[in-house]
Amino acid sequence: MSVKIKPVIVNGVIINPFQSFEELMDYVSGRKGILVAINAEKILHATDQTRDIINRNIGYCDGIGAVMALKKHGCKNVVKIPGCELWLKIIASTYKQGNTFYLVGSKQEVIDATVSKLKTEFPGINIVNYRNGYIKTEDEKQQLLDDITEKKPDVVFVAMGSPKQELLMEEMSERHPAIYQGLGGSFDVYTGRVERAPEWWVKHNLEFAYRLLKQPSRIKRQIHLVKFLFLVWSGKL
Repeated sequence: MSVKIKPVIVNGVIINPFQSFEELMDYVSGRKGILVAINAEKILHATDQTRDIINRNIGYCDGIGAVMALKKHGCKNVVKIPGCELWLKIIASTYKQGNTFYLVGSKQEVIDATVSKLKTEFPGINIVNYRNGYIKTEDEKQQLLDDITEKKPDVVFVAMGSPKQELLMEEMSERHPAIYQGLGGSFDVYTGRVERAPEWWVKHNLEFAYRLLKQPSRIKRQIHLVKFLFLVWSGKL
């Protein structure tokens, strides 16, 4: 029996206040669907298109800003579930049960390295197929959709950035119901091509600050975070 979650709407964006990774997994296992990471930026800059994409699927708190917004709405036990950790937890918790996986995204050398590392870290993992994220023609996309339909993976990871990855996953899910997750740049992080914040910064919800220190040009984006927090604290979001 699938878990019942009461979603919360913030700036028109429907977010599921999961209290743990296990609760998220129980929820999605019971209904399949597309997991969409939600952070402050996606809430603050939501458009009709992005709201529709998120609200058709399963939005979860990927950033501390989203968590703070939901806590302001009364969800005291909601937790942050980083997407770059979630996909690996999904694999770790299901691959020994015989679940099959399909990966799409990044450059060819990155996806090759990702698959190689997964096979080392999760011996016996069944990756039914994978390909890079550069789908240049309608024919290439149709070939991918046909392959998904034929291989019928239990879990599909797509690392192409939003909203491109969500739109592709929706087309995939129409052909084959499964658990889907958009990963953005997670393959680059996993293979060491992009550095994630050290554990202390992540643990104290300061990952955004670490990225700002490493990349000062992000200040224009971080200013929006200050605006978001003000709107949350003032009850306007």
